[in-house]
Amino acid sequence: MNATTRIDFGITEPLATGALRVCAYLRVSTGRQAESDLSIPDQRKQIAAFCAARGWSLVCEFVEPGASATDDNRPEFQKMIERAADGDKPFDVILVHSYSRFFRDSFGLEMYIRKLTKVGVRLISITQELGDDPAQIMMRQVIALFDEYQSREIAKHVLRAMKENARQGFWNGAPVPLGYRAEEVEKRGVRIKKRLAIDLVEAEIIKRIFRLYLHGDGKSGPIGMKEIVKRLNEQGYRTKRNARFGVGTLHKILTNTVYVGEWVFNRAESKTGRQKPVSEHIAIEVPAIIERTEFDAVQATLKSRNPRVTPPRVVSGPILLTGLAVCASCNGGMTLRTGTSKSGTVHRYYSCSTCNRKGKTACKGRSIPMDKLDTLVVDHLSKRLFTAERLTEMLASLTARRAGRAAEVDGRIATLQREVSDAEDKLKRLYKMVEDGIAEMDDILKERIGSLKLDRERAQAALDRIKANAAPATDIPPETIERFGRAMRENIATGEVPFRKGYLRSVIDRIEVDDDVIRIVGDKTTLEQAVAGKGFAGSGVRSFARKWYAQGESNPCLRRERALS
Repeated sequence: MNATTRIDFGITEPLATGALRVCAYLRVSTGRQAESDLSIPDQRKQIAAFCAARGWSLVCEFVEPGASATDDNRPEFQKMIERAADGDKPFDVILVHSYSRFFRDSFGLEMYIRKLTKVGVRLISITQELGDDPAQIMMRQVIALFDEYQSREIAKHVLRAMKENARQGFWNGAPVPLGYRAEEVEKRGVRIKKRLAIDLVEAEIIKRIFRLYLHGDGKSGPIGMKEIVKRLNEQGYRTKRNARFGVGTLHKILTNTVYVGEWVFNRAESKTGRQKPVSEHIAIEVPAIIERTEFDAVQATLKSRNPRVTPPRVVSGPILLTGLAVCASCNGGMTLRTGTSKSGTVHRYYSCSTCNRKGKTACKGRSIPMDKLDTLVVDHLSKRLFTAERLTEMLASLTARRAGRAAEVDGRIATLQREVSDAEDKLKRLYKMVEDGIAEMDDILKERIGSLKLDRERAQAALDRIKANAAPATDIPPETIERFGRAMRENIATGEVPFRKGYLRSVIDRIEVDDDVIRIVGDKTTLEQAVAGKGFAGSGVRSFARKWYAQGESNPCLRRERALS
């Protein structure tokens, strides 16, 4: 029922003196309303009878099924207004069943009535006939206010019903995400209740997308979104609407929590896209396609590849240590500078960007030949870090440090478990007293129960948090350590620069360049995860997640241009 129609009766013969030329505007809000209630055929019949009784000529009609009148975002409505303003004056009157068919916003109604009045066109309702004297105009405005109030009340009750439907786990009729289908589970009167079920064929596409983004195809490491889009389209994969994939579509898939079994209803305003408070969200459990650990890894990768966090040049630029090398004095990045000798030879240096931009008053600055620093870092890592002996020693020290903290963590967990258990016992005793009639549920008792619930929830949240953060000791076989060290030695020394940078960035936080020493700084936990295979070393790719705009283009000029077109 989303199609729009316009019928022009093609009346060209002269009209009788005093006869008015009429354009009918017919509208219903929903498909169900179009089939019953105030249907399009019923509106057409009543308007035709109204015109016949007065000798008016119905010259055209504009039909808009399934369109809301709370705004003017209606194609046929806009065509009608544009036609009314044409210089040939095709009709004298726009006839509607009621003013609510034309507009359900009092301000919008008055604005368009004045716009039509300027071009000599009147708006008439066949069920609310009003004149043009001040009292009748006031009555029309009062009717418009009631229509607007009724529309908002209906919207409020509909949203409330949809929230309850979502709380019961039923699908509310939004577009079904790729990988799922809406499956009928029960029928209540004329209403069909549906839930999301996994579409086994489409689910494989979703799994493939996550696998390519996080792990790649086994040949070149993780793949960026643009490359994934190209591969999907080339291999004939299509979206739910049988359209080709785009970067925006892929980004929505990678960030959609429905794939880990959590569908969130009432997240944003349907018209404006404005995010609602988290307290108004309704999380519904649905069948999961992707494991939570894999989904979280994808979110972390998306965040790390965001150009606001990591500029693209840091990942895909031709300079090996861009984004890693920093000045030891000011912590500013070391960037490339070039110089040409008298013989014409071009020399390239890593130079303090703070000194280059702000002068020596900000930082005294330092420079080092690019090839020299690259060689020093690669050689040192190959010979002093990525050897089986050194890696084993560092991982052993990490295990020992964790063992020392384990007793403290276990003690804290035991304390929190006791707090949760004590709060639950006290609540049970209070409930028992109320059930047995020993105590009455007065304000003091309600306040006490609320306080105990808060204590229990606070202790439970702390317990969940400490359990999640307690990293278990990882037993890594010697052959895995040896294999990792060999792979790192090879990959940081040879291959394309962006790929080598990806491996370096997976285990190194920064490289501090001082006057007499170079410090390579990293984290042992990150190194352990890389060795264990939990974090792929070459995670850098050449594309980044864009910041998508829910309501149009990110370019404000384009937004204005589209709004005017």
